[in-house]
Amino acid sequence: MKNARLIKIQWPEFGKNVSRVDFSIEELEARISKTREIMEIRGLTHLAIYSDREHFANLMYLVNFDPSYEESLLILTLRDYPLLLTGNECSGHLTASPLYNAKKLRHELYQPFSLLNQPRENSRFLKDIFISEGINSKSTVGCVGWKYFSEKEHISAEHAIEIPSFIVDTLRELSNYDNVYNSNDIFMHSEYGQRARCSTSEVALFEFSNVMASEGMKNMIYKIKPGITDFELIHNYNFSGYPLNCHIGMQSGGNKHIGLSSPGGYVINKGDPFSSNIGYWGSNICRAGWIAKSEKDLPGQAKGYINNFAKPYFSAMGEWYKNLKIGVKGNLIAQLINDHLPFKEFGIFLNPGHLIHYDEWVSSPIYKGSEIEVQSGMYFQVDVIPKSDKYFSTRMEDGIIIADNALRFELNAKYPDVFKRCMNRRMFMIDILGFELPDEILPLSNIPGIVPPFFLNPDQIFALES
Repeated sequence: MKNARLIKIQWPEFGKNVSRVDFSIEELEARISKTREIMEIRGLTHLAIYSDREHFANLMYLVNFDPSYEESLLILTLRDYPLLLTGNECSGHLTASPLYNAKKLRHELYQPFSLLNQPRENSRFLKDIFISEGINSKSTVGCVGWKYFSEKEHISAEHAIEIPSFIVDTLRELSNYDNVYNSNDIFMHSEYGQRARCSTSEVALFEFSNVMASEGMKNMIYKIKPGITDFELIHNYNFSGYPLNCHIGMQSGGNKHIGLSSPGGYVINKGDPFSSNIGYWGSNICRAGWIAKSEKDLPGQAKGYINNFAKPYFSAMGEWYKNLKIGVKGNLIAQLINDHLPFKEFGIFLNPGHLIHYDEWVSSPIYKGSEIEVQSGMYFQVDVIPKSDKYFSTRMEDGIIIADNALRFELNAKYPDVFKRCMNRRMFMIDILGFELPDEILPLSNIPGIVPPFFLNPDQIFALES
């Protein structure tokens, strides 16, 4: 394992992706066709795909529609155009879907998905809608929301369903308990889920999101100064208005004891620990360290932060990157981090890396005992989270794509500017930061691997010794 050292550089510029990618009708239709193939293999006659403001990603993936602050339900049969049920206000948002605009997505107003006390008199009962879609005692229905379960979690895992009970109860009334399944794995399983492997257009879209978030992080870090509040500091993210996939987090001295805390008007003081993240749809960029110029500014218990905590973390992440190759099993990556960053000293509790998509966490092939192999198209969040009562934390959360020769070739052909930025980021990580990157890793963030331990001295960052 390479040792980490501190170097002084000006953060590089990689250029910006200023226009988001819109998916074609053909790509959306291909996703629906693949879903139907899986339905037929499993003997499913219908899929009921539920969505709300937070749990929107599977619906967005299939038809490019999110329900904003209401709920919605997509009913997918084996042959007809899908039927989308929305509440009052989201009915005006339907034109976001190319399928709807092409008359390949049917719509029905279902007002119980609307907020309380809005009009309710112009909707059919959900049972009648299901019946008209052919759901009956001979149907087998898969429910899709945001989570599936293992036999260790529920005695009847395949029938344990997390979407609202009034939907599931109605389906079970029309079919029966044994014919209604949890089918989230179709989209979310880390080995074979459809959203576990990205197309080139998804890579380009998520690079757009990573660039926005990472440029915001860079600007925010360079604007940190003692005496301002976190409310003032957060303006420097230059929030674009693109939807967030999680709340913007910001921890400093005033709220360091509250995990996943958002800004609360706390004053940023010299000598405080500090962490923050910003996650748009398709990205989450996070950094953690100290409001300090050097270790001299740290409180007494945190002395030794660089040598005892931050350097070992950066070195271990060098091994993480080096071993993240196509065909490598998730257990190897999990064991590597456990060996180099023991829990007693580094407190890493969650998976050392996971899959990300529109939603901040899809699933993860990296866990103890995992036989799932790293595959081309997987979109990883570099999310290895150490924590310590003495040293607080350090972090290099960015998004990376695993891309074999074919995916790299296609990305270069269809989105050459995206591909060029990815290759330039690779060169920086290899030539300046000292990472040994497998050919298949494409960094999407504009601050790839950049970790400043002291945010009042941001040009001082870690690199690996040659």
